[in-house]
Amino acid sequence: MTDRAIRNLAHLRRSASTARVLNLLKVATEHGHELDWRERPIFKTPALNCALIIKHRLRRDELDAFHLRRQVATKVVIPIDAEDLKTGGRFVFVDQRGFERMMQEAFGLESEHPDLQTLRLMDALPSLDPFLLREQLRRGGVEPAPCYFSISDGDLIRMMQFVESEIRPLVTLSLGQDIEAVGSTRRLAGKILSNDPGDRMEALRQTLHLKPEEYQEGIFCWKGFLYYKWVLTSLMDDIGVVAEAVSSVKPIGKIDRNAREYLDRGRHVLRDRIVTVCDDASRTLRIYDDAYAALTQEAKPGAFRDFLLQAPRLFTRLGEQLGAIQHVVSFWRFRFSPGAAPVSVDELIDVFMDFETGLADRDQELSRRFLAA
Repeated sequence: MTDRAIRNLAHLRRSASTARVLNLLKVATEHGHELDWRERPIFKTPALNCALIIKHRLRRDELDAFHLRRQVATKVVIPIDAEDLKTGGRFVFVDQRGFERMMQEAFGLESEHPDLQTLRLMDALPSLDPFLLREQLRRGGVEPAPCYFSISDGDLIRMMQFVESEIRPLVTLSLGQDIEAVGSTRRLAGKILSNDPGDRMEALRQTLHLKPEEYQEGIFCWKGFLYYKWVLTSLMDDIGVVAEAVSSVKPIGKIDRNAREYLDRGRHVLRDRIVTVCDDASRTLRIYDDAYAALTQEAKPGAFRDFLLQAPRLFTRLGEQLGAIQHVVSFWRFRFSPGAAPVSVDELIDVFMDFETGLADRDQELSRRFLAA
């Protein structure tokens, strides 16, 4: 690992989990003494259960590590010394070429080991938001201790209230303007957020003429859309604050000409990319809004059926966009909170580079290079 990578790893050691990072080392440090953590680990392999799981935007020289083209990969970092992350760490990408052989050589895990299944469940998600991660693992039959998911009771209540308000038009369409609709809305919201495979809201599935597996996957992604819509709504004020703070934050220490030029450029680029990614995410969410409105206001179930069929692809794109924004906001809160230590020139450059990479649109970058050539 390079010195810069080591410094970033040390920063991750101190920070909490975000949409882009699952900090199992911090979870182990804070909850390792608890019986629930020991009896219900997220990974059975001790080294993996203290790893850093990172949604990593692939660089150009990393693309060939995979059989299929992708922009974001799940990176598993095993610290060499958990007490001193400046010593670096070893890492592997989930399902890179030779992945199973590497896991067998490093940890003795056979191809059917449940820890590999858990890693692949994580890899199938576009981000590591605790709410969606918990739901995804439950779908795969994995139910770790609650300490792995930093979801507050308040957030769960607000999320449920948001879902109830979103699906009220669907309940009204089904039941009419009934005084009991509030209770029905709450029950339907619970079903949408439920992971009980035996309850698939058969009436809606049959109305949409979807196969059970298509419906199950589409409903999970619908849940993801509802969650991400709530996230974007909840983050709008914080996004504005961070965008302004990026323009004014100043490091301590001497700044040479190259560093000053990079930071000045980085301030403008980051502000533009934050706005662009938020706009792109909003446009993706409008695809769902339009389809849902066609179902509930125009009685056209075909549009919502089409949405559910394409939802897995849209969900991945939306998750990558909002995961990058959530990471920027949550890490900024952590590193630049009141009372935090001043940031050095090198560290601020690291932060800007990390944010810029996470917010980059790889398809746009490739198109620009093609046109320039």
